[in-house]
Amino acid sequence: MLEAIRKMFGGSSTDLREVIQNGAVIIDVRSTGEYSTGHAKGSVNIPLDRLQAKLSGLDKNKPVITCCASGMRSSSAKSLLLSNGFKEVHNAGPWQNILKYQ
Repeated sequence: MLEAIRKMFGGSSTDLREVIQNGAVIIDVRSTGEYSTGHAKGSVNIPLDRLQAKLSGLDKNKPVITCCASGMRSSSAKSLLLSNGFKEVHNAGPWQNILKYQ
């Protein structure tokens, strides 16, 4: 059941530890206020409503992991990145999911 929920929200069944070790950029798409209450080490905060404007500053050839509070915004961010030519994008869902890989 957990896997079905993960797929519904665009979650990744990929080994995120390996993706992180391969130099993935972790983009937390929560608001600045949410991010300031806690976040994954090494993540970059780009709120979802600003992501489109920040695309030119990101490397489309680097793996990207998106995260947020529940997985909804990170799913939207993944779709946005893929539709703009990013090659490898993974949705980690809630940002706390990344903590077990760090």
